[in-house]
Amino acid sequence: MTTVEEIERAAERLAPSDFDRLAAWISARYHDLWRRQMDSDAASGKLDFLFNEADAEHQAGSLRDWPSDQQ
Repeated sequence: MTTVEEIERAAERLAPSDFDRLAAWISARYHDLWRRQMDSDAASGKLDFLFNEADAEHQAGSLRDWPSDQQ
């Protein structure tokens, strides 16, 4: 049995309030890891194409607010 499987089994036995607490912790941890990855990707230039695309649309006058009401 892997550690993840052990954690899953233990989570199934948690009281609802403890499960909610665990779920909140996992969500916060996941979002922190995601934010760190986005920060790293931005710092390394991996996201520059998005900034360049937005700048080109702005220069062309075609940049829209997001979310757009237009379909």
